[in-house]
Amino acid sequence: MAEFDPSAAPPPEAPAEAALRAAGIDYRVVRHRRVGSLAEAAALRGITPADIIKTLVVRRGEDDYLFVLVPGDREIAWPKLRAHLGVSRLSMPDAATAFAATGYERGTITPFGARVAWPVVADASIAGRTISLGAGEHGATVLVDADTALAALAAAVADISDPST
Repeated sequence: MAEFDPSAAPPPEAPAEAALRAAGIDYRVVRHRRVGSLAEAAALRGITPADIIKTLVVRRGEDDYLFVLVPGDREIAWPKLRAHLGVSRLSMPDAATAFAATGYERGTITPFGARVAWPVVADASIAGRTISLGAGEHGATVLVDADTALAALAAAVADISDPST
């Protein structure tokens, strides 16, 4: 992380911050340079790779999306997610469609402050710890209590992931 310079102007607010405040969620913004790996990101944030939560946009149908939250060291288990949602088909939109649906670029996506409050499904392994979520811009993340964030998002919590291979 960059050294603190008391004479420097504070960084601009990350896009997700207003939504986090409105939800009454305590958070801490962490800013750092671009990284080349999950392990590097975790080290810069002072957390484990499992605590970095990927927010993935999943399409159920025409203009029907949801956010899926999965730990950084895991991936969506598509059969589990389809069974949980009771659907036979799901897909991931391309980057332009994900941006149109959320207002966030890939790598910055978060359910907080998105254009539409799409439903959220979170992997059960996220609960009970401090997690890192996208803050809506590159180089910024927010650290939040997982249980508080999941409650504020009215997230469905289920076993929907498998370890990354």
